[in-house]
Amino acid sequence: MTAVFALATSLLWGLADFGGGLLTRRLHALTVVVVSQTLAALALGAIVLATGGWREAGPQLWFAVAAGVVGPAAMLCFYRALALGPMGVVSPLGSLGTVMVPLGVGILAGERPGLVQVAGMAVAVVGVLLAGGPQLGGASVARQTIVLTLISALGFGAVMSLIAEASTTLTGLFLALFVQRVCNVAVGGAALYATVRRGTPALPEGGFTALRGSLPALAFIGLADVAANGTYSLAAQHGPVTVAAVLASLYPVVTALAALGILKERMRAVQTAGASLALVGTVLLASGG
Repeated sequence: MTAVFALATSLLWGLADFGGGLLTRRLHALTVVVVSQTLAALALGAIVLATGGWREAGPQLWFAVAAGVVGPAAMLCFYRALALGPMGVVSPLGSLGTVMVPLGVGILAGERPGLVQVAGMAVAVVGVLLAGGPQLGGASVARQTIVLTLISALGFGAVMSLIAEASTTLTGLFLALFVQRVCNVAVGGAALYATVRRGTPALPEGGFTALRGSLPALAFIGLADVAANGTYSLAAQHGPVTVAAVLASLYPVVTALAALGILKERMRAVQTAGASLALVGTVLLASGG
């Protein structure tokens, strides 16, 4: 079950990133974050009320609060890095944190993956890096871009680890995700307010009318992100965190395939090789579990 839940995480995150990338072409990145997370929080609030998840409240929710504070900061650093530097460098570096941080946590906790799984991890990590289409030539990347990317990578990995610790039951998971989203909205909303105060408009041309047409897509992004956090938490609870982390990190492959199928973007040879290696690594991890 670990492999199934972790691969579902990759699928959901990959589609959410693809949708978010499309929307940020016409909406402010912070607006996308705040609105999508608000819609997700409303849906989760209804689920918590319906399932009685509030009864699961306890000290472990501080992990969800921490994830809710770290998440928006990591996302903003990631978007800023994408704006400053080449996506072919930023994207694979950013996704690497979702592997290395949970891997480190799992190993420190005493997990010892088998030889086949170790091989699968190595192949999958290389595949993730190559799937981003790393640009090995050309001008050097600015130090600020690299620093922002590494900060976002650590942040994304920290969120995955924190959410995995925030609950031990399904109803508790709903509550933890709700708390995380509320914190996401609070932190992202404060950043958006500061941005508007500096003169940057939060809404596109056309105001709320233009935003209204994007609400279904924003809701999908928020709910897909929530579902991905949930499936990752379940994957980490049902098996080794080391395996769950690597399989969940395959989402750049999903994003690339979505761009290929929907936007007709051509994949470079290095991206095709990376996607293939990622799939091989997935098979090795699943067979070793």
